[in-house]
Amino acid sequence: MKKLFAFFMMLWLLCSIAPTMASDVRVIINLSEQQALLLQNNKVVLISPISSGRAGWSTPWGNFHIVSKDIDHRSRSFGSVVDATGRVVNSNATPASRVPAGGHFRCAPMPFYMEFSPAVGMHGGYLPGYPASHGCVRMPRDMAALFFQRVPIGTPVNVVGSTSELTHVRRALPVASASRLGRFLFYQKGEGYGPVPR
Repeated sequence: MKKLFAFFMMLWLLCSIAPTMASDVRVIINLSEQQALLLQNNKVVLISPISSGRAGWSTPWGNFHIVSKDIDHRSRSFGSVVDATGRVVNSNATPASRVPAGGHFRCAPMPFYMEFSPAVGMHGGYLPGYPASHGCVRMPRDMAALFFQRVPIGTPVNVVGSTSELTHVRRALPVASASRLGRFLFYQKGEGYGPVPR
């Protein structure tokens, strides 16, 4: 009986450790530096600028795992109100916001969503150069696509640092072409980021 138990324990250990050893992917989100790092086999393979949660909506700190992924996610909590002509009349709305006659609430797009805490995840979005989200970790859309492609469900996510420790504020970053990003790493260069050939 003891040998059978030991056999099943070894089998369980091998099955639970093998997937981790095979991919060995993890994400570190540094709130102080406003960066997300993708590590594979303990080597940094991608660094992306981010915009984390603003005051009152801070990004949770600690150790998490990717629990779900959605390539075309829409927020159920935030978005904009559009009038009957299609003009945005409230760009920071909730489903409870006042909607003019003929208008509607439009859920905020969160492309390449990778949830790591309840209703909080990494996704493509605008980076104004400082913490500005409702708790999520915004990344340039193209970088979010690269992270989404390489991060399986179950990937460890470590959120470290604090927005109160920000060393400087960056200027807003333009969105780059995905075709240019596929074979590059990113590094901080002065106030911005740029590609570095592998």
